[in-house]
Amino acid sequence: MPNARTFSVLAAAVLLVVALAIGFGRVSANPASWKFEWPRTDFAKTSVDFAEIMSGGPPKDGIPSIDKPKFVALDEAGHLKDAEPVIGLSLGGEMRAYPVQVLMWHEIVNDVIGGVPVAVTYCPLCNAAIVFDRRLDGRVLEFGTTGKLRRSDLVMYDRQTESWWQQFLGQAIVGELLGKTLEVLPARLESFARFRERAHAAAQTAQVLVPNRAGMRRYGANPYVGYDSLERPWLYSGAMPAKVAPLSRVVSLALPGGGRAAWSFPLLRRQKRIETSHGLIITWQPGQASALDQAVISNGFDVGNVVVQRRTKEGLVDVAYGVDFAFAFHAFFPNAPIHSE
Repeated sequence: MPNARTFSVLAAAVLLVVALAIGFGRVSANPASWKFEWPRTDFAKTSVDFAEIMSGGPPKDGIPSIDKPKFVALDEAGHLKDAEPVIGLSLGGEMRAYPVQVLMWHEIVNDVIGGVPVAVTYCPLCNAAIVFDRRLDGRVLEFGTTGKLRRSDLVMYDRQTESWWQQFLGQAIVGELLGKTLEVLPARLESFARFRERAHAAAQTAQVLVPNRAGMRRYGANPYVGYDSLERPWLYSGAMPAKVAPLSRVVSLALPGGGRAAWSFPLLRRQKRIETSHGLIITWQPGQASALDQAVISNGFDVGNVVVQRRTKEGLVDVAYGVDFAFAFHAFFPNAPIHSE
């Protein structure tokens, strides 16, 4: 495990990258210069102001996606602590956990589970953990990182057309596939202990993602120490939400019938269970560590576990939801309510 000095150096390096990115990003929002790195991207097709897009520091694929994921059996994942956050996914009779300690360094995993090609994504600066179906209009896309951010959120690209995609929305914002939207699949950002309990209760064989090369990154370390305790997010200059701290967590939902809404974690901690007028049930239980607090992810403060379900004739079923920072939800859905009382 890295020592304290290593973490100090790592944190300093991250802050330097951020500072350089802010300076460079503001002057580099220029498709003419991007063309050298992105000759196949059609910059004539865009739905966004290019001035909103800035460099996050690394170049194209500088944060490498995992395209040939490696897994171990659930009982072999002894390196994960109970409170460690994972993205739990169940499809086609298969269950897999994608630890945030791996996604922190790769941000995208291109996988196939239960016969469904998926992109498991995580943006640390927004705390946005989203799983997409990679199938679109009869073909399967594969995703990588552009090295760019918009509103502090990961901008992905597909390797088939090199269109750019906003991770928070699952929507193509630049290029040939402009306006296309990926299907978001229900998944849970949960503690490893909760995932293990679910797998045992379902009597399903479960797998856990592990690094392809264990020494490639400092897996288990958090390069954004104290990030979710800051007053303001990095690489973001937009409006802040009212009544909630910008870097407090919210549960965000696409509502049945249209629209979006979010509920603050302090509210969920107090009430433990909220049933909305749309028939959705949101529950909170303790036991998950923040990935963006301490130098070692598993030592982060307890943010708790959230599940969102809806009632059906067969019982409760999971629905897709986000556990995001409030500023990010407000940045992309400025007119949507954030319930805090």
